[in-house]
Order: sequence, then structure tokens, then C-alpha cells
Amino acid sequence: MMRVRFKTALLALMSVSVPASVLAHHGWAWTEDEESRLSGEIVSISFGNPHMHLELRDQAGTWQVDLAPPSASARAGFVEGVAETGDQAVVTGHRSRDADERAFKAETITVNGKTYDVYPDRPKTLKPGK
Repeated sequence: MMRVRFKTALLALMSVSVPASVLAHHGWAWTEDEESRLSGEIVSISFGNPHMHLELRDQAGTWQVDLAPPSASARAGFVEGVAETGDQAVVTGHRSRDADERAFKAETITVNGKTYDVYPDRPKTLKPGK
């Protein structure tokens, strides 16, 4: 009985300690069904887990762009050093269903003339780049 209470308390503690933002953009359910393209200047870039992330500035403002996990991005060749702050980039993928949110989940990223398909198994309707 004590073990069950301990596990229940531990699960409850873990559920309130995980920030909502971590859970909010996991998977694809938060994105529009239709693919779109976004281009701009890389403001910041993170190669960490759980997903690589960059901030991309265009004329509308700064977008939060999620890429694949680092291992998948590395398989595509998108690793540290191929893109830096200040580079121009084009991403294709899916924007947030919330039109007020500048958030995007990228399937491909084109930077410095090279395209990286970080989700090669996902069907695509747009050609990368441009």
C-alpha cells in the first residue's frame, strides 16, 4: 500500500513539474495540415534535445521553429556548424494552428545553398528551398 501511494505521489509531482510548453508542441497535432514555407534570418539556434530549435526572423516577426530531434537531424547532415546566427534559411513544414502564434514545425531546412530533410519519412507537398 505504501509503495502505491509513493508512486501516485511521484507521478503527481512529475506532472506538475513538467512545463506546459514542453508538452504543448510535442508531435504534429498542434500544426496545420497544409504545408507552408517560411524564410528569414536565423536569430538563434539550439542543437539540443528533445528537438533542435531555431528562431527565424521575417517581416512579420520572430518565429519559433522546431526541427527534428538531434539524432534525426544529424542523419540528414544538419549538425553544428552548417548553420549559424545571421544565416538566411528557408524551412518547409507546418505552422501552428493558432494564427496568433508564430510557431512552426519544420520538415526541411535550406541554409547556405543546401537542403536538409530532417523528417525524410514524412510525405511532402512543397519543394524545399527558394
